[in-house]
Amino acid sequence: MTTAAAVYDPQLPGGPSAVAATARQVTKAYGSGETRVTALDAVDVDIQRGRFTAIMGPSGSGKSTLMHCLAGLDTVSSGRIWIGDTEITGLRDKQLTRLRRDKIGFIFQAFNLLPTLNALENITLPMDIAGRRPDQAWLDQVVETVGLAGRLKHRPTQLSGGQQQRVAVARALAARPEIIFGDEPTGNLDSRAGAEVLTFLRRSVDELGQTMVMVTHDPVAAGYADRVLFLADGVIVDEMHAPTADSVLERMRRFDGKRTS
Repeated sequence: MTTAAAVYDPQLPGGPSAVAATARQVTKAYGSGETRVTALDAVDVDIQRGRFTAIMGPSGSGKSTLMHCLAGLDTVSSGRIWIGDTEITGLRDKQLTRLRRDKIGFIFQAFNLLPTLNALENITLPMDIAGRRPDQAWLDQVVETVGLAGRLKHRPTQLSGGQQQRVAVARALAARPEIIFGDEPTGNLDSRAGAEVLTFLRRSVDELGQTMVMVTHDPVAAGYADRVLFLADGVIVDEMHAPTADSVLERMRRFDGKRTS
């Protein structure tokens, strides 16, 4: 494990105003000796601020591991990671918990809503736990962006799956984090509800200036992003800017063809 740096390394490209997250020579391995498995192999990546980045790759490629390491949910074997101008590799548990609470938002496949709370209470729950009052103007804007204005008093059981995931999106946005990570956020939704949630994620980037990183296996979902990173065997092997569902699907087909030939 590397030691923590106080501020962003000025020798790294981009600078703190340009990037929301940075990884340099990040390696993540499990086991040792003959049983050692390298999930990430000396990965370098910048996540641009105010942009929507999708991470794709076949099962076992390291895409979820990369997201978990960038988000401080998993430790690295070597290398350095920054969120904004703060290096997270080497932070103590309490420091890392505080950073995740204050600077990072999460959206997962499971909605993770408390059934006894209504939509608004679920949205503000992390701030309530932290003893922080929400910025009412920002909260109103988030609720409007995700289309929940008429559902705030409803409990999760009174909401559709798509509406529940929109509550999860609003919860991630409400604290104004520097970056939001989504792990297959539409994986439990049908195509219509998934498209609604992806539209709201896209709007959060375009209208609220949010930084979004999403792991997905779905070319349609990746088509909502500004940039797609393709992983294979723990290495970033390609990237695509201004993707479409068709262009991502074609790239994945070519990628699969190379792996099987």
